[in-house]
Amino acid sequence: MSHIFATWRMDYINIEKPAGCIFCNFPKENKDDERYILARGDECFVILNLYPYNPGHMMVVPYRHTNIYESLSGAEISDMTRLTSRALSVIKRVMSPDGFNVGMNLGKAAGAGIDEHLHQHIVPRWVGDCNFMPVFSDTRVVPEALSATYKKLKGEWNI
Repeated sequence: MSHIFATWRMDYINIEKPAGCIFCNFPKENKDDERYILARGDECFVILNLYPYNPGHMMVVPYRHTNIYESLSGAEISDMTRLTSRALSVIKRVMSPDGFNVGMNLGKAAGAGIDEHLHQHIVPRWVGDCNFMPVFSDTRVVPEALSATYKKLKGEWNI
């Protein structure tokens, strides 16, 4: 049997889970570097996914707590679209992906990990970025530390 050591997972297992909604709480803390918040708009913010599918996996999230897409205001939709476009440009310059998955999982049945606060995923993709690990061992291999990805993307976002 093979073993994969992901020692950082103990931090997640042992950490006290925050009360309330992280998408509401994190922007209020003003700890952008610690929470991996890349950018703030008027109605939405951009944050790296703590459990990424690939390096650079980020989310655009409205500040307002809602899980109903149709309830988004025109200003929220506009800001989400603007930040998504900017995110795509930044990721292209920094990471040179071959493509992207962009979208939302609305509701638990659709695969939303945090279904009480909607958010749009932006996942950079590379030809051949899938391997046997998810299929045979239900394990994803992310080849770069989240802090390194954040540093690269944050530096480019601010240019």
